[in-house]
Amino acid sequence: MKKAIIFMITTCICFSSCKENTSTSENPHFEYNVEQFADLGIIRYQVTGWEDLSANQQKLIYCLNEAALHGRDILFDQNNRYNLAVRRTLEAIYENYKGDKSSADYREFEIYLKRIWFSNGIHHHYGQEKILPAFSKAFFFDAVKSIDARLIPTRENQSIEAFLEEIIPVMFDATLFAKKVNQDDSVDVILNSANNYYEEGITQSEVEAFYAAKKDSNNQTPISYGLNSRLVKENGKLIEKTYQVGGLYSPAIEKIVYWLEEASRYAENEKQKTAIDLLIQYYRTGNLKTYDDYSIAWVQDTASLVDFVNGFTETYGDALGIKASWEALVNFKNLKATQLSELISDNAQWFEDHSPIDSKFKKEKVKGVTTKVITAATLGGDCYPAPPIGINLPNSNWIRKDFGSKSVTITNLTEAYDKAAEGSGFNDEFVYSNKEKELLKKFGAQTDNLHVDLHECLGHGSGKLLPGVDPDALKTYGATIEEARADLFGLYYIADDKMIELGLLDDKDAYKAEYYKYLMNGLLTQLSRIESGKNIEESHMRNRALIARWVYEQGRKDNLVELVKEKGKTFLKINDYKKIRSLLGDLLAEIQRIKSEGDFESAKNMVESYAVNIDPEIHQEIIERYKKLNVAPYKGFINPVYSAIKNQNGDITGIEISYNEGYAEQMMRYSKHYSNLPTYNE
Repeated sequence: MKKAIIFMITTCICFSSCKENTSTSENPHFEYNVEQFADLGIIRYQVTGWEDLSANQQKLIYCLNEAALHGRDILFDQNNRYNLAVRRTLEAIYENYKGDKSSADYREFEIYLKRIWFSNGIHHHYGQEKILPAFSKAFFFDAVKSIDARLIPTRENQSIEAFLEEIIPVMFDATLFAKKVNQDDSVDVILNSANNYYEEGITQSEVEAFYAAKKDSNNQTPISYGLNSRLVKENGKLIEKTYQVGGLYSPAIEKIVYWLEEASRYAENEKQKTAIDLLIQYYRTGNLKTYDDYSIAWVQDTASLVDFVNGFTETYGDALGIKASWEALVNFKNLKATQLSELISDNAQWFEDHSPIDSKFKKEKVKGVTTKVITAATLGGDCYPAPPIGINLPNSNWIRKDFGSKSVTITNLTEAYDKAAEGSGFNDEFVYSNKEKELLKKFGAQTDNLHVDLHECLGHGSGKLLPGVDPDALKTYGATIEEARADLFGLYYIADDKMIELGLLDDKDAYKAEYYKYLMNGLLTQLSRIESGKNIEESHMRNRALIARWVYEQGRKDNLVELVKEKGKTFLKINDYKKIRSLLGDLLAEIQRIKSEGDFESAKNMVESYAVNIDPEIHQEIIERYKKLNVAPYKGFINPVYSAIKNQNGDITGIEISYNEGYAEQMMRYSKHYSNLPTYNE
């Protein structure tokens, strides 16, 4: 099971107070920074090149945008069965509260609601821990009682008092639903995860046995069983409730299907229309074989300028990597920037052949690897508001082997991060010396984007499983190992002379910027995102810690990497970049072996040894230094607003785009216009 999403990992952004903005996408005075609260910053992105699209392409994007927004409630419910009840209660208070809005309780209430919106539920979107309110229970109780009872999402025939008795522990009790995803292998990860993919009380062993019985190790085109369903128990027997029209989440899926049908009318070509129509068929039937057919058709559509992701795709939200969260991304190709990235995919076989991994784990023939640079037009579901900056899909190993994959880098998002980050003071605080600062200034942005391309296009697409190896064999460690594999591939090759030969880099020392930034982040700066006393939980963060710590430990005897103290501050110092590359090649070989052989014990040992625990002294130091910068360690986006211009017959004649919507304004509009599910989907 391949994991496709990587996140902006080192950029630090300084935010201003909330500002309205009516700029067009080509306006150089576009306001990127919107607002900051808790550990979160909200920024805007421009849909650069919108005016260059044809009227038909703009209409296609509009329809796909609507399909992307109508799945929002699905993700909330997948993340926890009480998320919709909590969100709708908070929104009712936000819109109708008549009490003192200048009080400390109300200010904390607003922050809590904004955090719930950002994380698509009551758990931190990255750290997985439960978000606890900083306002009092008494305030919440009185606020609920003060507004019209009909606005509160009670169960049928449930009194307000009974509702409060049920919902207050959900919000305030730190021990109830403590982690959205618990990857601690010493506990039952299903019983101890608060997501809503499995009915309460179902155990890890039951889940593993249920899906193991469905798999055929001799099947060369295996179906991703469980991807689009909730596992429940009826009359003592486990059964699946499938996400489909007429099934679970039907009211939202029906809206998605309607807008996909509208999008099909504006398809750029027959291959794109075929892919959209197969996706519609999959949503109608819930048939995972149809999903595979759609994935193949989607991969084979390489001519369309406009593209999209829409569906139950990534499995990070399930500790066992079986169930997929709903996500959407609407985009179009940046033709000029894509010309460079295509150099990577055109040489995919060379990279595979020269990889430092064992030859028995290499693909004899790399098929259908395509890469492009894209402009994001709409973020939805698990891509909103905190999106990836690179994607490689589909996740099915056999489809990737037989038909290839699509790899994308989303440059208008990285541009927004960079523009909003200007003047943050991050490098002055954390980078060791002027030598490294100059290296990052000169090559940092270039090598960042190149590493993303290598990670997505080649890293995830490289290597193969040995015959008979279960794609889910690594269980809770699978996501971390897969992300490490892709990152290592990119890190190893970014230092190769091939980068100069292909014209992807023009300086043989440029790779050092990526090595320095990556190791600094993995060893030090990403710790700013984790609460004091906590371990590393999220798979991407574990991946970066694993690589950085392994390299640090293996290189200690030769002093390749140092953590030096100056004036009470810890800095990274690299003494031999070339030898670090050799170590990265060694680690890539071992990680690929673990993946190819499905070696669970080695995966467990690797992750638990290098990727989980944190030195508390360094952790606290990084947190304190980061606080002084007054920047948010996590960032997310506001979507642009698309408006359809219609004639008297209701036909769409044009699409307008604007950027003047605030964060709370957008979230409340989404909750009113794209909220299709009942509060309790049990």
